[in-house]
Amino acid sequence: MSDTLKIYRFPDPVLRIKAAPVENIDGELQQFIDGMTETMYKAPGIGLAAIQVGKPISLVVYDISPPEESHKINVIMNPEIVSREGSITYEEACLSVFDYSAEVKRSNKILVKAIDREGKPIEIEAEGLHAVCLQHEIDHLNGVLFIDHISSLKRSLYKSRLKKILSKEQ
Repeated sequence: MSDTLKIYRFPDPVLRIKAAPVENIDGELQQFIDGMTETMYKAPGIGLAAIQVGKPISLVVYDISPPEESHKINVIMNPEIVSREGSITYEEACLSVFDYSAEVKRSNKILVKAIDREGKPIEIEAEGLHAVCLQHEIDHLNGVLFIDHISSLKRSLYKSRLKKILSKEQ
């Protein structure tokens, strides 16, 4: 097994970097994917974008299977949402946003084009939680956090609470 990776937290500027497309799928990248997967499960979370562990490449790992089922890891690279429909409001949290969750409105159904772990083109039709997870992680690849989708008042309240938490840690 690989070592777990450091998950960067808001307000770290690395989280605002736009990810570059994955162009070279090699053994080093496969090891990195394994490390991301282990990190996500240990956190624990249902999704993790490479940018969250400090690597600005267009790569996401996620697993939305229920906890009582065995792990079903999904790896997508260079994802692009090509269609959207409907809307859903879902309570979201994030491994990079410490101690906070909020309701976010997103598309209920999406179609994503991407490449898989081997570089083969794939299409994913996602609905509900699956669609929310993909939109959340694809946002990360564009330097967007779920807190960017909430009201400025809620965001400023979170930022001031976070400042207090961080000042106590130092």
